[in-house]
Amino acid sequence: MIDKRIASCANAVANIKDGDTLMIGGFGEAGSPIELIHALIDHGAKNLTVINNNTGSGRVGLAALIENGQVAKMICSYPRTANSLVFPELYRSGKIELELVPQGTLAERIRAGGAGIPAFFTKTSVGTPLAEGKELRNFEGENYVMERSLKADFSLIKAKQADRYGNLTFNKTARNFAPNMAMAAKNTLVQVNEIVELGDIDPENVITPGIFVNALIEVTQPQQESQLVQNGMSYPEINSAKKINQGVKEV
Repeated sequence: MIDKRIASCANAVANIKDGDTLMIGGFGEAGSPIELIHALIDHGAKNLTVINNNTGSGRVGLAALIENGQVAKMICSYPRTANSLVFPELYRSGKIELELVPQGTLAERIRAGGAGIPAFFTKTSVGTPLAEGKELRNFEGENYVMERSLKADFSLIKAKQADRYGNLTFNKTARNFAPNMAMAAKNTLVQVNEIVELGDIDPENVITPGIFVNALIEVTQPQQESQLVQNGMSYPEINSAKKINQGVKEV
């Protein structure tokens, strides 16, 4: 019997090593696997390349990972948002690298990576600095820029429900990049609100099949990034390692 459940977020991220490329799910707060990210901070892997829609908020989650000096490069669409306190300063001081990608192109590069497509052509970014150094090709009188697919060593995502095989459902917008990231990574680590019995998830409702999942961690009461930011909290200074695993069910 296949059982993807493991005991803790710390166990899930234990094999991430210095220099790895990570895809981290989330559309802002929605779908951000904050407990997994905090466990990665405790783990300490450095020189990471992180692929995400943005660069995090406040000083928790992805922003805390960046502030802790563990991220060498961000590949994202929105490096600065209303609560971006960390990345802009580090970028201006030359302490972190940025590859800026239009959001639709980012999603398609991830999808292509999971589908085994090495590159594709798109009109997005033609004639802008984002197309510099990239191959241009003319199709039917229109110029297109070639974009390479994205793959990762690990993806860290958040789901609503799973069974022990790793079949996943998501909560509305929290789905965002996660299904494609699960396909584009060698190893997919999932924190899930609830692990249910086999057969409890209608096969028609499975968004990500278990074949793309390597590890499941049940976090029944995940922290809310916006609430942590509103309360002025930061990681790891205020949160203890014990708090990471609140709501984590031992299996």
